[in-house]
Amino acid sequence: MSNTIDVMEFRKALGAFVTGVTVVSTRQEDGTPRGFTANSFTSVSLDPALVLICIGKSAASYPVFSAAAHFSISILAENQNPVSSLFASKAADKFEQVAWHQGRTGSPIIDGVAAWFDCETHQVVEAGDHIILIGRVVDFANTSASPLGYGRGAYLTFSLSQDALAAAGPRARVGAILECQGGVVLLKTDKGYTLPSGTRLEPASDANSLRGVLARLGLDAQLDFLFAVYENGTDDAAGVNVFYRGRVSGDLPSASGLQLLALDSIPWEQLADEAERAMLQRFVRERTEDAFGIYMGDAQSGSVKSLARV
Repeated sequence: MSNTIDVMEFRKALGAFVTGVTVVSTRQEDGTPRGFTANSFTSVSLDPALVLICIGKSAASYPVFSAAAHFSISILAENQNPVSSLFASKAADKFEQVAWHQGRTGSPIIDGVAAWFDCETHQVVEAGDHIILIGRVVDFANTSASPLGYGRGAYLTFSLSQDALAAAGPRARVGAILECQGGVVLLKTDKGYTLPSGTRLEPASDANSLRGVLARLGLDAQLDFLFAVYENGTDDAAGVNVFYRGRVSGDLPSASGLQLLALDSIPWEQLADEAERAMLQRFVRERTEDAFGIYMGDAQSGSVKSLARV
């Protein structure tokens, strides 16, 4: 039977399952540490204590881990998205840029993680274009740190959204980049196009909140992930902008000024707010790559820091 599955759509569907983020590590034959970022981790058995990780056969680390006698799994904490990005990169000196210690088996374990497992290799199972590396846990530790999450192409820091809203204060602008039928929803005003926004997130009963604005526009919208937090304006009129990624269910309502624009046909010159335009351009690039980040910065100074990027 021929494989008729659309691989990219299959990958997106799998992304609906929210996972944790781990760094899997071992020692190479010459004793140097080797590690990579993975979210394909799960428990297998309590007695004996078994866990597994999946590794693609095309991965650079595949030859090392397929023959490894031991390995560790470090479950990253919520503030360790830079560690995830580091071990997902091709940097040659990854372990020189993070704090770590040696586990009982000799495998490296990242410091400050939510939990870790030190394993001896129990079994290696062939599985299509991956292998399943099953480890027998010989040592582990659990901490009170909140874990880093991942789903639909983005990191999930569960406290970051609330922290951003709490820090925004009375001059906040809370908005949304809403996807619908392959495009994004924009509002046409006298000054040009803009994204739906309010002065706070909720409740929907408040006409000035984002939820209230969406309800007034008749948009059945699901807000998924925090996308950007930035300041703009002068010191006297500075405000914090908090933007979410989200989706509109069903057809776009025929509200006045509401328009659905394809990603490749957005009239950039008609977006009056420069910072909003730059943010939306970044969204289009990352949607094309299906790899999103969370950004914080100052739109006035042009300083933007990526807190998390796949």
